[in-house]
Amino acid sequence: MAEQTVTFPITDPQEILKLRAGDEVTVQGHIIGIRDRTQIRIFDQGVEPPMDLSGAFLLHTAPNVRKVSTDAEGRGTYEKICIGTTTSARMVRFTEPLGRQYGVRAICGKGGFPDEAIAPMHELGMVYFAIVGGAAALETTQIEEIEEVMWEELMPECLWKFRVKDFGPLTVGIDAHGRSLYKEVQDQAQGKLKELFARL
Repeated sequence: MAEQTVTFPITDPQEILKLRAGDEVTVQGHIIGIRDRTQIRIFDQGVEPPMDLSGAFLLHTAPNVRKVSTDAEGRGTYEKICIGTTTSARMVRFTEPLGRQYGVRAICGKGGFPDEAIAPMHELGMVYFAIVGGAAALETTQIEEIEEVMWEELMPECLWKFRVKDFGPLTVGIDAHGRSLYKEVQDQAQGKLKELFARL
């Protein structure tokens, strides 16, 4: 296991290929908050995202925020209250189109990704970052500012652009080389079960 620091958005795909399952990663730069309704709008309803997702790090979240002002065009400015993560597995179907159509390079959430994410992440040069569930208070301190919010009518499942500093540590749960810690744990557990049943 190596310790790595990565700045997003990624401009060089080799930066993702350096990451291996089990590595500990700290993130700098910008991450984009996204959730179910946002991705349903993009892929099921065919609406182009109003943010550039190329090289992006996507965080599965629906943050708790406070609106502090509204500009002349009706767009809100928000301050953070608590920004945590939501379970990723139910959004796994969006992995391949996020990478292929928009060049997303990293996805992060809690609970892990099913095995069906492994092949597209391998093919498209993507990683899944695992984050500790219940660590929202810490994550919130690592988000310096909410810089942009789009599709406010989906609140809180909008597109959020966060500027972060020392976000993490995160663990590479699935890497771009086809290795998944989740699959390995499942396989090990199945092997142990077979051993136990054999002793009965």
